[in-house]
Amino acid sequence: DPANAEPVPIFAGGCFWCVEADFDKVPGVLSTTSGYIGGSVPNPTYQQVSAGGTGHAEAVRIVFDPSRVSYEGLLKVFWHNIDPLTPNAQFCDVGSQYRSAIFYLNPRQKQLAEDSKTAVERHFAPRRVATEIASAGEFYPAEEYHQDYYRKHELKYEFYRWNCGRDARLKEVWGDEAGTPKESEIEFA
Repeated sequence: DPANAEPVPIFAGGCFWCVEADFDKVPGVLSTTSGYIGGSVPNPTYQQVSAGGTGHAEAVRIVFDPSRVSYEGLLKVFWHNIDPLTPNAQFCDVGSQYRSAIFYLNPRQKQLAEDSKTAVERHFAPRRVATEIASAGEFYPAEEYHQDYYRKHELKYEFYRWNCGRDARLKEVWGDEAGTPKESEIEFA
């Protein structure tokens, strides 16, 4: 199974409904799972995480086919779908549970994540990039009603995303590079 060739990336970029929707558009992404990572409470619930205080971030675990898209390509998609300049918040969602982060599962992922962050820091210099890079630890899948929320509740999701100002802020931060890059701009294997 090609999906087992490399550990699955785990990215936190604010509301996991949005992160999941963004990555599901990428050719070579086989599945996405919304969940919680980086905290101290085992098996946290959405209520616990969204209230803050558990230390978890809303995140998405991505299973991908490395013969179709590279980890580096996924990092590019990640950066262009977050606001890397705002600490402990993404768009209208405020609190450390909405922080942006790359959770690495091996030394190679850590190095590639750090290299990509360095490039993003150069792009935004002298402004500081707030996105953290951290060892993955335990990932807890979110409750079933959060999985594929953007598909199950399309109108509610679209309203939330618009109302939260996500796409407007991405355009402000990244300009024409905002959002999921075109296939020609993603590194494919």
